[in-house]
Amino acid sequence: MKKNGEIIRFAYQIIDNEANAISNLKAKLDDDFAGVVELILENKGNLVFSGIGKSAIIAQKIVATMNSTGTTAVFMHAADAIHGDLGIVRDNDIVVILSKSGETPEIKMLVPLIKLRGNKIVAMVGNRRSYLASQADFILDVTVEEEAVPGSLAPTSSTTAQLVMGDALALILMSSRGFSTDDFAKLHPGGALGKQLYLRVKDLYVRNERPEVRPDDNLTRVIIEMTHKRLGATVVTCGDVLQNNSENDSENASTIVGIITDGDLRRMLMKYPNIEQVKAAQIMTSNPKTIDEDALVVDALHRMRENSITQLPVVHNGKYLGIIHLHDILKEGIF
Repeated sequence: MKKNGEIIRFAYQIIDNEANAISNLKAKLDDDFAGVVELILENKGNLVFSGIGKSAIIAQKIVATMNSTGTTAVFMHAADAIHGDLGIVRDNDIVVILSKSGETPEIKMLVPLIKLRGNKIVAMVGNRRSYLASQADFILDVTVEEEAVPGSLAPTSSTTAQLVMGDALALILMSSRGFSTDDFAKLHPGGALGKQLYLRVKDLYVRNERPEVRPDDNLTRVIIEMTHKRLGATVVTCGDVLQNNSENDSENASTIVGIITDGDLRRMLMKYPNIEQVKAAQIMTSNPKTIDEDALVVDALHRMRENSITQLPVVHNGKYLGIIHLHDILKEGIF
């Protein structure tokens, strides 16, 4: 059993070895890399990634990155391809084959079949003198001097180099296509990251009731409103009272003059010994922080954090519509 110091030093060595492998990739970027980017951008077919062993796993990860950043891609296992899955490849598809050695039997069987179909082959390979490299139309060189562990017992630096090369390719394609955050959100509607990019305040606040009192309402009225609406706060308004949450009512909504929270009630008990005479205007926080209904929910979260608050009145054109609560945001998995 290695002692703690030895363990940490060994971990440093592994990380340094892999970092060096990644850094050395820069020297291997050439006209073929630019050519692959241009080929994919001009091509009307899909990208088909293939490989065997650990390279196949990296190929699947690159496929996932491509699809999430605007480039349609599919995975075809090299072993399955020579047993029927070659039907995945269609006319105009570009086939990207990942292999460290470029000499595995499955690859040697697969390459001639792809060439026979007339599809372009891109070799992401760790040996420029290999069979795969010699047969490819383009070479993405991911050669590493050594694996991260002594004896090269398992693919480590080599698979890391493949992954980084795939990321570089995917993100350059994304940038070249003008793929935006809105496009990303459309492809990730179910995840927390996607929700940060598309979920808006108006999607959440309408689920809540709408607490509202007037400046001259007494303390009993304030407490009843806060308790009944269950948001830990009530907004203090003047103007016409909005009775429901329909979008067409925003022009008739009332104007916010303050907000009363649970904390305001506690501070009021310390300040006013005779609470029977207390009015909403005396204990409210004037000019509270608000958020527009069209704002992103993640922006509402940032505003709450910046101001150490848990509720934000929602407005449109300065008119009060409702309240969004921190709990609403947390329930959506946005942190």
